[in-house]
Amino acid sequence: MAQSSQRRPVRKAVFPVAGMGTRFLPATKAIPKEMLPIIDRPLIQYAVDEAREAGIEQLIFVTGRGKTAIVEHFDMAFELETTMAEREKSLAVLEPTRIQPGNLVAVRQQVPLGLGHAIWCARAIVGDEPFAIFLPDELMIANRGSTGCMKQMVEAYDEVGGNLISVLEVPREEVSSYGVIDPGAAQGALTEVRGLVEKPRREEAPSNLIISGRYILQPEVMRVLERQEKGAGGEIQLTDAMAQMIGTQPFHAVTFAGKRYDCGSKLGFVEATLALALARDDMAEDVRAMAARLLDQGS
Repeated sequence: MAQSSQRRPVRKAVFPVAGMGTRFLPATKAIPKEMLPIIDRPLIQYAVDEAREAGIEQLIFVTGRGKTAIVEHFDMAFELETTMAEREKSLAVLEPTRIQPGNLVAVRQQVPLGLGHAIWCARAIVGDEPFAIFLPDELMIANRGSTGCMKQMVEAYDEVGGNLISVLEVPREEVSSYGVIDPGAAQGALTEVRGLVEKPRREEAPSNLIISGRYILQPEVMRVLERQEKGAGGEIQLTDAMAQMIGTQPFHAVTFAGKRYDCGSKLGFVEATLALALARDDMAEDVRAMAARLLDQGS
């Protein structure tokens, strides 16, 4: 691909949010899992805030049945705002939930055929541009003083172009639970990707750098996904499509300077809630005292 094509700015992001959230039933029977709150913001809000910090202009939600609340969350709530204004309450708390018309697009994944299929459903909106992908279940919190994960990736993209994925180091005994990169040359937080291995055995893993839920991909990946080739679990896998891009375009991993919370699991969701509460000046002291009382009661 021509160099100029590789360095086109990343203006669009795809959020695959069509999953049914069965691990959180019955809480998610009528509420999308992406709308479950971490402290005082729904999970999807954290991903959207991260995207906007990185300069993303257009948000593309790949939704399914029963997911309208996600789109409505980013709409103007006229009745609520009018009532708040009449009562002289500040509307600043709602500012992050306002997305300008045209900057949010929702498309349907009518059949659950895998992550790769969900991304392919956004092809008409992505067009011939590089684009970001956010998996909202993966809550990425930057180290204090650092920028968000996607902003770190966009800054790396401005240097090298091509395709990028975010990665994190984990203990060797945990690699069999994740997708892992086969690393090439490394410079700082940037590592060349020579291959992708899904859930390798510990002794066979090419590294301990696992793929986390942020990507910047070139539009050619849509042509690979268009073949509708099924992989693990009989689904169309994004990892398989990305693997076919390696060697044809630059492909790098960015080691995220921060912490990942797997909010697709109940334990990860609780961990994220506790960690973010402890990071807030207005809550940390009370949360520590609360945790101490609960531990004393349980002993």
